[in-house]
Amino acid sequence: MKKRIIAVLLSAMMISSLAACGMKSPAKTDDTAKKTESGKDAEVTLTFAEVNPLDTIVGQFDQAFADKVDELSDGKIKIDIQASGVLGSENDVLDTMLGGGGTIQMSRISAFALTSYGGEKSSLLSIPYTFVNREHFWNFAESDLAEEFLAEPSEKGSGVRGLFYGEEGFRHFFTTKEVKTLDDLKEMKLRVSNDPIMNGMVEGLGAYPTVVDFGELYSALQTGVVDGAEQPIANYKSNAFPEVAPNLILDGHTLGAVQVIITDDAWDSLTEEQQDIIMEAGKYASAENKKNSQTAEDKVLQELKDDGVNVVEVTDIKPWQEACKDIIEKSSAANKDLYQQILDMK
Repeated sequence: MKKRIIAVLLSAMMISSLAACGMKSPAKTDDTAKKTESGKDAEVTLTFAEVNPLDTIVGQFDQAFADKVDELSDGKIKIDIQASGVLGSENDVLDTMLGGGGTIQMSRISAFALTSYGGEKSSLLSIPYTFVNREHFWNFAESDLAEEFLAEPSEKGSGVRGLFYGEEGFRHFFTTKEVKTLDDLKEMKLRVSNDPIMNGMVEGLGAYPTVVDFGELYSALQTGVVDGAEQPIANYKSNAFPEVAPNLILDGHTLGAVQVIITDDAWDSLTEEQQDIIMEAGKYASAENKKNSQTAEDKVLQELKDDGVNVVEVTDIKPWQEACKDIIEKSSAANKDLYQQILDMK
């Protein structure tokens, strides 16, 4: 009996000694051992889709975000930016993200692209002539109202959520034929995305809205399928559109409000600390975008002029606004009070 008691005691002492030496329990899996001493998870890579090249204003916005995430996470969170539309158009990317395949976790998209994906309020941001200048937009983007817009898709169960805002500059028309006035746009075939507000705006201006995938726009301009399109200045240059449509009229019909989104599945898989890093990096990217976008746009515009692009300034915007009156009223009718709040932020 004494021998049995001694054996049990010796066995207990050996287990205690091994535990003190740091042996892990064999029952602990890799999943339960992910946490580091600082509370951060093991390395995470998030695939990030961008339809434009990295040398655009939005590309620089994306890169500032990715670099800051890398810095704040000590390299443990990687934002893998897939630029220049290699993962498809914005709608293609949204379809993939909502499809649940998990191949794309994040994207920078135009705010209005969310309209058909649970972000109905975001459509207000693409109504023509809503923002009078950049300061007006940033008054919105940094307000509590912006948080409401960002949260809407997730709250409606769409599967994605907005994280933070940026902008890619005012959008203008560019054409294969010279356009000096509003009347010159009449009966032109102008490329639009499949968006009712954009369609209504082009119709109001007396032109024919023609839906063409962004990836096919260059060839559509080259072959005459369309006579023109609209983009922010930096995107116009970076996508080589001046080669086939060297006429730019600066009507500034819409400020290109953009936001970075993430799938709910990807967001929920992150620890609270990782989520905080993502949001802190987003604040930094937005601030950099706010600080640098005007300067970057001015630089590109001068380069376009130097390269021989025919640039026309619109000195009186009132006729353009009046032409879009019907689509402005129609698009804001369902959220009239909300839209007025945005207008009052100027």
